[in-house]
Amino acid sequence: MTDKTALKVTVEKPEETKLKELGVASWPVWMRGVSTFDWYYDEKEACYFLEGEVTVKTPAGDVSFGKGDFVTFPEGLQCVWSIKKAVRKHYKFG
Repeated sequence: MTDKTALKVTVEKPEETKLKELGVASWPVWMRGVSTFDWYYDEKEACYFLEGEVTVKTPAGDVSFGKGDFVTFPEGLQCVWSIKKAVRKHYKFG
């Protein structure tokens, strides 16, 4: 069984070249207004935030991010999303 506290969310401020290499602009876009909800990642997700402000509560602690952040959520993560400013993000699973 996986140690849930080892499932860490990573947040980085990517260079434009990295976003182009990954093809982020071609990824689907997800939007959600101010809200709080439980979420479980059954596969890894990488996403780039175009707008918004979010805090995610995880077993390893709270993680905050928003516009301009590239965030990776590990497979197996159980968390609670708290959206403080409406979100618009590119995302890719797997």
